[in-house]
Amino acid sequence: MNQRGTPESRARTQARLRKGMFLLPSLFTAGNIGLGFYSIMQTFAALGNDNDAHTHLNWAAIAIILAIPFDSLDGRIARMTNTVTEFGKELDSLADAVTFGVAPSLLAMIWGFHFLPQSINGELHEHLVQVGSFVCFLFLIGGVSRLARFNISHDPKPRNPGRPDRKYFVGMPIPAAAGLLASTVHFFRGYPVETWWVAITWLCVVALAGFLMVSTWRFWSGKEISLSRSHPFQMLFLIAIVLYVFLRFSNNVFIGIGLIYTFSGIWARAAYSWTRRRRRPLTGAEPTETEGEHRS
Repeated sequence: MNQRGTPESRARTQARLRKGMFLLPSLFTAGNIGLGFYSIMQTFAALGNDNDAHTHLNWAAIAIILAIPFDSLDGRIARMTNTVTEFGKELDSLADAVTFGVAPSLLAMIWGFHFLPQSINGELHEHLVQVGSFVCFLFLIGGVSRLARFNISHDPKPRNPGRPDRKYFVGMPIPAAAGLLASTVHFFRGYPVETWWVAITWLCVVALAGFLMVSTWRFWSGKEISLSRSHPFQMLFLIAIVLYVFLRFSNNVFIGIGLIYTFSGIWARAAYSWTRRRRRPLTGAEPTETEGEHRS
């Protein structure tokens, strides 16, 4: 007798498919971790190969950039397939700590300070390396602190509320901060910093990214964007154009996106502070903060 159509066999088949669906988000998380590990290995490879160090550093930066869509997709897929688990959340946080915390902090240190020439004033060279190492460590601490706050916060409110119909991150997300550092390295094609004033500028960039992660300023999450109603052929055409632009002009596109996103949060905070100061003389009281903020 054929058992393939019995309710018991259909139930077993559905159970196997269900188990497979739980693995799908974890595969993207594993890809995230793999790219982070590859980035760390390429950064270390640059230390033993001065002649070709820029190639290894560039690939380390590219790996971090490529990990960002993996990090975005694992959560979306888990929600779409209704396979969100506590294990998946913890695994995702650990993956982010490696790929967007450890990997970019090492890359920032090696690219920005390790290859400074000895011709620079000896005392200045020593101070730049020491301060650079400390600031890169602070970036790592800020990143893991941002992840911890994200995990324990259920409905955080930024200090500068935005539009009620939009969702925001409280503080700069760690993938965006890591992407800013990686896109900067990729913009220079991995060629390490060799002048003291560029090293000081890089020091400020890394410190700014670390500060924005632990801040309570709002950053747009884009969670309200839905592609489910779009026509598939139009989406394929649009995705093809976007991929071509990203691949053809990756050096300029990625750093442009990183800078725009970074300064959008700074601008939102500055605009909110300016609006509060302008309203205070007119109303004689503090304006009421709207309660329309949401976390991702």
